[in-house]
Amino acid sequence: MAKSPAPRTTRVIRFFLRPILMATTRRDWRGLENLPTGGYVLAPNHVSHLDPFFISHFMLDNGIAPRFLAKDTLVGAKGYGWILRTAEQIPVYRSTEGAAESLRAAAAAVEAGLVVTIYPEGTITRDPAAWPMTGRTGAVRVALSTGKPLVPLMQWGPQEILWPYAKKVRLLPRKTIHIRVGKPIDLSDFEGKDLTEEILHQATDRLMDALTAMMAEVRGELPSTPRIDVHTLSKPKTNYRQ
Repeated sequence: MAKSPAPRTTRVIRFFLRPILMATTRRDWRGLENLPTGGYVLAPNHVSHLDPFFISHFMLDNGIAPRFLAKDTLVGAKGYGWILRTAEQIPVYRSTEGAAESLRAAAAAVEAGLVVTIYPEGTITRDPAAWPMTGRTGAVRVALSTGKPLVPLMQWGPQEILWPYAKKVRLLPRKTIHIRVGKPIDLSDFEGKDLTEEILHQATDRLMDALTAMMAEVRGELPSTPRIDVHTLSKPKTNYRQ
């Protein structure tokens, strides 16, 4: 597993936040041996507004600078945009035509040997039991177009602190943050083929199946309802659960 230096802004944020996360949560992190060297796409499920902090905690403690996709309008904004830029977060150009072009900065970063985190669901899960939904194709597209590994990361625990779209934070009793890193998804049967929508969706389904299986192992249960389709989502309710 290669180490990648974090930007100064990231190190400053870590200095202040890491002691808080260490004091308020327990950590159950497994699968570190599955993290490749060099550039790759890290693809986690999304269970809470807080989980980017826990993923960043995990990455930084293992010598990896966290770089997430962010809307180009956010990266270019005044104020917090400066924080995102100096922390070297990756803009996704949603205003451009074509999915491949919108992800050009992410692909360039991965090809340069960096680790880029892309949430395949693109939003926090709407599943009532917080299981992974279907995925969008961005993570798979970057991995296949660059020939770099696609690594699934399953997290479970942040939703116990802040449930999806709820407002109330529950720090006590102290929660355990479970993270499982799976082996890179085998995409060898898609290599060298045109990235059609069919292939991208097949590969994305493979990724979401892996994330669901890892979550099922941690939770000791299987989903009881069909996977929610991210393409049919309506605007989330703010008070999804209190």
